[in-house]
Amino acid sequence: MTQPFRTHEVLNQSPPFEDVDLFTLDRPLAEAVAANGGAAARDDMKAFGKHWGSSAMAARGRLANENPPKPRLFDARGNRRDEVEFHPSYHELMAHSAHAGLHNSTWTADGRPAAGAAEVVRAAKFYMAAQVETGHLCPITMTRASVATLAAQPDLLAETMPVIATRSYDPLFAPWRTKRGMTLGMGMTEKQGGTDVRANQTRAVRDGDAYRVTGHKWFMSAPMCDAFLVLAQAEGGLTCFFMPRFRPDGSVNAIHLQRLKDKLGNRSNASAEVEFIEAYARRVGEEGKGIRAILQMVQLTRQDCAIASAGLMRSGLAHALHHARHRSVFRKRLVDQPLMQAVLADMALQVEASVALVMRLCRAFDEAPSDQKAAVWMRLLTPAVKYWICKSAPGFLYEAMECLGGNGYVEEGILARHYREAPVNAIWEGSGNVICLDVLRSLARDGDAAVAVLDDLAADTRDLPGGAEAGSFLARTVRRPDGERAARQAVETLAQLAAAAALSRTAPDQAALFAATRLGCPHGSLFGTAEMSVAQSRDLLERALP
Repeated sequence: MTQPFRTHEVLNQSPPFEDVDLFTLDRPLAEAVAANGGAAARDDMKAFGKHWGSSAMAARGRLANENPPKPRLFDARGNRRDEVEFHPSYHELMAHSAHAGLHNSTWTADGRPAAGAAEVVRAAKFYMAAQVETGHLCPITMTRASVATLAAQPDLLAETMPVIATRSYDPLFAPWRTKRGMTLGMGMTEKQGGTDVRANQTRAVRDGDAYRVTGHKWFMSAPMCDAFLVLAQAEGGLTCFFMPRFRPDGSVNAIHLQRLKDKLGNRSNASAEVEFIEAYARRVGEEGKGIRAILQMVQLTRQDCAIASAGLMRSGLAHALHHARHRSVFRKRLVDQPLMQAVLADMALQVEASVALVMRLCRAFDEAPSDQKAAVWMRLLTPAVKYWICKSAPGFLYEAMECLGGNGYVEEGILARHYREAPVNAIWEGSGNVICLDVLRSLARDGDAAVAVLDDLAADTRDLPGGAEAGSFLARTVRRPDGERAARQAVETLAQLAAAAALSRTAPDQAALFAATRLGCPHGSLFGTAEMSVAQSRDLLERALP
């Protein structure tokens, strides 16, 4: 008797990409980490990659996004509380990140830069965590970066660092001094000024050793944090302040949530509009030096934007390639179809160059405290790297979704979430034009030292296809009186030249291919248009996901 056709039987579908080692399966990451001084931490990163690649962590990421935060402005008796309530999965993600030191491992216990390859090792973990759930990394990033700004006020740094330096996450709504660990957020922009923070209208009035701050913030990042770094106009000009959730007497500070932003992505994380009504705050640095103080934090948050975007692209590639290896079309595996192989290989090349570049950037952060040339490299390349990688991510994630077809477009999979998440890193901490102007300012500020960095990049890539031409283009463009009009092309070229140079240290064959397809000849704007051999394509895919 013929068996009836079973419509519920599942055929020709890829298994979940879970319970994998996110470090061991990523050869370009391992090579980039080793090339930039992090080889000794290999076992630690393998353990991290296995843990974060588990199905349990994937479930936490999904639940944190399916159950976004909710504002709880008052308690049951009508007392103002201004709390933000999160799903338990969000708190679990925060705890795992804190335990791994993603919020503090680049600092010593007293707030000085950690020695060795601390930035590179931490970046590799941050890159892997971003592949699982990116939204919770916002307060992780800002807590880590805030230490650089707090250094402008040594007494305040000495008070807070013992709590920041723990590897504990404490979600309780309580004064920071009483907690096992603390997180910090930031509030810079206002509705009338946005990126132009000099137009801020929030006022700060001295009150003894502290200040009373009145005004608003259009975007207060991570409003559930224990304290915030905010900008306000004091008598001496725009100043940076440390604003805790509780006053010294234990009462709730007057940081009033107006609403949580309804964002395209970044759903697990809260962003808020807030109003300050004579909120208690302490000065960080001198009055009138607020921008100088907060820029120390911005440099580090931009670094993390680039790392996270590279991680999102890596995840998109891994899911697309995993699917293509299990899916058959026209009696052949999808990965063996020449056109799909061309698309995936081109994507793999982009990710490999991106991870080589961000790890090279992090090495510059490691070396900057003791090496002036590394410090100039860091200042010049941080905005350029953020610009190129973060602006590449949304289109890349779209391509990864298309590799899965309809399965990529639905919310049951992770790629739709990645796609919604991708634009925030390019928009936050300076959109494209702002970033390009910062590169021009760095060139002007560092002068001959910045030109020397450009010369080194040109020398490192001179033998690569298109390297000499790209170097000449940069040299001409930075000297143009109307250089601002060509800034976008110049910054993209700078980042790609730096990526080729970084890749040449980890994978010379891939560096030559990247330069040939990005610098050496006209290249289509979409993936799959780069010319490479079948052998080159297969090698890239095997490196990307063995």
